[in-house]
Amino acid sequence: MRAQGRMNARERIAALLDPGSFREMGRVAGKGRYDAEGFFQGISPVNAIIGNGRIEGRKVVVSADDYSLRAGSSEATISDKWVYAERMALTLKMPLVRLVDTAGGSVKLLEQQGSSKIPGYPNWPVVELLRTVPVVGVALGSCAGLGAIKVLMSHFSVMVRDQAQVFAAGPPVVKQAYGVSIDKNDLGGYTVHRRSALVHNEASSEEDALAQVRRFLSYLPRNAARLPTRTACSDAPDRADDWLKNAIPKDRRKVFDARRILASVFDEGSIFEIGRYQGGSVITALARLDGYPVGVLCSDPRVAGGAMTLASAWKTERHVKLCDTFGLPVINLVDQPGNATGPEAELQGTLLGAVRVMMTLETIRVPWMSMILRRAFGMAGGLHAPKYFPQLNHRMAWPSARWGSIPIEGGVAAAYRSEITAADDPEARRQELEAYYHRIGSPFRTAEKFGILDIIDPRETRSVLCDWIEDAYEVLEANRPTQR
Repeated sequence: MRAQGRMNARERIAALLDPGSFREMGRVAGKGRYDAEGFFQGISPVNAIIGNGRIEGRKVVVSADDYSLRAGSSEATISDKWVYAERMALTLKMPLVRLVDTAGGSVKLLEQQGSSKIPGYPNWPVVELLRTVPVVGVALGSCAGLGAIKVLMSHFSVMVRDQAQVFAAGPPVVKQAYGVSIDKNDLGGYTVHRRSALVHNEASSEEDALAQVRRFLSYLPRNAARLPTRTACSDAPDRADDWLKNAIPKDRRKVFDARRILASVFDEGSIFEIGRYQGGSVITALARLDGYPVGVLCSDPRVAGGAMTLASAWKTERHVKLCDTFGLPVINLVDQPGNATGPEAELQGTLLGAVRVMMTLETIRVPWMSMILRRAFGMAGGLHAPKYFPQLNHRMAWPSARWGSIPIEGGVAAAYRSEITAADDPEARRQELEAYYHRIGSPFRTAEKFGILDIIDPRETRSVLCDWIEDAYEVLEANRPTQR
């Protein structure tokens, strides 16, 4: 395995955990061999290694597939062992990390058992786990069938580029079923899942994947009944980057660098992006404000103009649910022109994705702050924050913000089409109408009616958010017994 740049299962566990912290369980589990008189002759160990250890001093449960034993297949395992690890994580309410490298089921198991079983693991409490503790799935090789499910049934998943694959069944099964010959990377490699969004992140190496796991868990509490932990922060809460005052172009047709804005607002070096290559019109991340962990949503106008696509709706829904489960206040930096439109968007059912986001927002209970940077139009624009909220819900804007039921340019074209066409100078009339409605649509007119809490200098964004996050955590602490 080392010749291929791969660690063995125990090396992976050692790289994941704090040095010397792993306590293995079930070391003797395996398939013993005995002679005719019942004397022990040897044992074939199972290919599941389980136990607990520590990451940055916090205890976690680890379950790792040993690929060196029959490719990690079910033929060489005892399911009770890995299920025990999952039940232990639930009972002790501590995070679970699955290091997955398994070829999945094997037809040879049928011969060993002398009968077949109805698929399923009735003692596997996977749904309750996801409601209770952080669960991470790491794809380190070919993950088929149950292996794929172990990766995907998680709050965060990561796969190693050009080494890991995630699929329902591998190339031999596909060949038999469909007569199609396909390479395993073309079937379930990282380039496939950049589009499918099955796996959140990709890693350049096993070491990178395990480092991402450690970092992801650093933002989350031990379980859903506890609050995320604040860390020491040397980045001043009142830091004000002067360039932010010109971050949004005056030309509304131009885009801006959303990630640079995020770096100016959140604690230095604290942004951990999740799902970068999927649903790119929205950025989802974990970050810190004055040391407090937060969930982040941010529109990216460089992808699909920032519009809500089906992929970005699914990405938003998944991230918001993660934040709500583990008590992470959400910061949403908004430049939302609306739902994606056109034949392809309608064929995909983009509006259904937006409806699912709406339903999710109606059920969450974590504090929420929306900062409207530029656009908030239509149904998708209205999904910048929960509509009704018993917690701390603030909505502010930059002076560059504009909002409404429809973008002014499109609205003028629709409402004044005949008048513009009949004008002596149609282009001049169109520009005149747009300028008029842009004046009416000034965010300051909304603020005059207290339609928004405040319009701030963009350079004040970090200090405003750092002040808000302290109050947000006070609310979480006060309401924690009723929320969890």
